[in-house]
Amino acid sequence: MSEVFAGIEAALSFGSLIANVTGVSLGILFGAMPGLTAAMGVALLIPLSFGMPPVEAFSMLLGMYAGAIYGGSITAILVGTPGTVAAAATLLEGPKLTAKGQSRKALEMATFASFFGGIFSAVALVTCAPLLATAAMSFGPAEYFALAVFALTVVATLSSGAMCKGLAAAFVGLFLSTVGIDPVSGDFRNTFDVPELFNGISLVPALVGLFAVSQVLLSLEDVFLGKSGIVKEGKLSNQGLTLREIWTNKFNLLRSSLLGTLIGIIPATGVSAASFLAYSEAKRFSKTPEMYGKGCVEGIAATESSNNAVCGGALIPLLTLGVPGDIITAIMLGALMIQGLTPGPLLFVEHPVTVYGIFAAFIIANIMMLVCGLIAVRGAGKIIAIPGAVLMPIVITLCVVGGYAVNNSTFDLLVVAIFGTVGYLMIKCDFPQPPLLLA
Repeated sequence: MSEVFAGIEAALSFGSLIANVTGVSLGILFGAMPGLTAAMGVALLIPLSFGMPPVEAFSMLLGMYAGAIYGGSITAILVGTPGTVAAAATLLEGPKLTAKGQSRKALEMATFASFFGGIFSAVALVTCAPLLATAAMSFGPAEYFALAVFALTVVATLSSGAMCKGLAAAFVGLFLSTVGIDPVSGDFRNTFDVPELFNGISLVPALVGLFAVSQVLLSLEDVFLGKSGIVKEGKLSNQGLTLREIWTNKFNLLRSSLLGTLIGIIPATGVSAASFLAYSEAKRFSKTPEMYGKGCVEGIAATESSNNAVCGGALIPLLTLGVPGDIITAIMLGALMIQGLTPGPLLFVEHPVTVYGIFAAFIIANIMMLVCGLIAVRGAGKIIAIPGAVLMPIVITLCVVGGYAVNNSTFDLLVVAIFGTVGYLMIKCDFPQPPLLLA
């Protein structure tokens, strides 16, 4: 217990708390800017952590991680543009709630659900890390295939009323995922001798184009036709989230957080998959499934609690087995090595104080996220009051910067433009976009 208290003391030191607040604040900012991913933010902070003590360094990195995953929901709800991949599923309900004048309620639910999911996964990290990581690492090809098939069944939920179009979008997504070098045979597939396609189509530029640029094009169309866009019809209401609404969603939050934690433990599954699966399950168990897709707070609770629960889940295989659960924890693997720490079972034996300090820092990061998020909601809500003529050029600029910054490649700007056009045409022809992204 002395080592546990020493770790908590290190996480509660003045330097660690300042690092945590800084990481969370920058994370929310990074997450809210379309194209600026959590992975990018963590990677940019690693050089600043070189001279810091391990617990202090990871307070900042984990703060960035938690804050950025949450921050993506802000622009997804307010302007229909996902700040991060994790917020893609939030688009299914967020803009509709804003259009109904319930943006504050949606933002507060996103904030609380993110906090709940983060704390749930933190408890799992502290109590069940070795057991859960071992179970996940026993997955073989058959289990991964079954998981992939299970993920694709969500297409049925995301294609309500347009099943054939949803399946068509999913098949296109599966085809696009084949672009690149075959991981088994090493053959080049559908690359057309374009070097930039050898590693496949980059997910972030595709996401930015599909969801962000397409919304800008829709807004431009509305301007030319003299109409108001979906978000501009809404007003920022003074009515926030009630305790009754939180209590009503208690099982939804628990189920979604558990699902997110389990998916986070399985390496390379992805935070967007957790969000879509949680949304699907929430709709399946809901007493009012017909409200989904029309602006439903339950959907926000499911997607945001699950994607933040992935954070703690992804840390479990990283710390216990040295296997990163996602891109961000892969970057943190490098941060651990820089600090002279070798992740794996021996880490708990050789550096127990640091491990418990990291656990405490992650819990504190989620508490800071709740506080900073509730503060940010009040200012962020004014985004919908910005005239479209000012807001849309800012959004498209962020799309261009975010699309380019991931790989510093002008080819990715072409990907953004192509997927933006495809996304716009899909919306106009009533083809659902989420099945394409999920596949």
